[in-house]
Amino acid sequence: MNGSMIRMTMADGAEIGVYHAEPQGERRGGLVLVQEIFGITDHIRDLCDGFAADGYEVLAPALFDREAPGFEAAYGGEGLQRGIELSRDIHPIETSVADVQVCVDALKAKGPVFAVGYCYGGSVAWLAAARVEGLAAVSSYYGRLVPESTEAPKVPTIAHFGRHDHGIPIEGVEALAAAEPANATLYIYDAGHGFNSDRRDDYSPEAAKLARERTLELFRANGG
Repeated sequence: MNGSMIRMTMADGAEIGVYHAEPQGERRGGLVLVQEIFGITDHIRDLCDGFAADGYEVLAPALFDREAPGFEAAYGGEGLQRGIELSRDIHPIETSVADVQVCVDALKAKGPVFAVGYCYGGSVAWLAAARVEGLAAVSSYYGRLVPESTEAPKVPTIAHFGRHDHGIPIEGVEALAAAEPANATLYIYDAGHGFNSDRRDDYSPEAAKLARERTLELFRANGG
């Protein structure tokens, strides 16, 4: 791991862990990377380090630190159930969006700031595109709440979904795409949920590669 955990104070006064990765080579901008329901796992840290290698200074807040300090779970079993409980029943998603705002504010003096989120973080990133000030562009991966959202992004946003995602009905995704929400482009891949993670059974190298290329293209087209 190239990055390290730091502590940051959020808008509500809570001090939480944040994985921080410094950019390598020429700095392209700042990036807030929003976790899955499983916490700041080795996969999330790898993603942060990968974007840092592309020139982005990355902050990934440990969103559940208030309720479960240091939470980091496996993809199945009790870890999955605890992650679902935290994200749906205990931790307000509005607090996650507010944490993204704090991280954006910490980065914006140095240049453009972007956001990317996965799973739960994909939903948070979509909401951040509508609510957070100071973002230049957003990439959302398989956020369950995205097709249900009534809020359209205010900044250029792309959203990635797997056609075979059992947790996100494709009909809702297609309906959202057909509605052509402002500032948003939706992409559907021949894959399942979590296709970007090589730790998951639904990992799709082809879909992950293409989605990442589109994400980087979006950032570069908007100042990154």
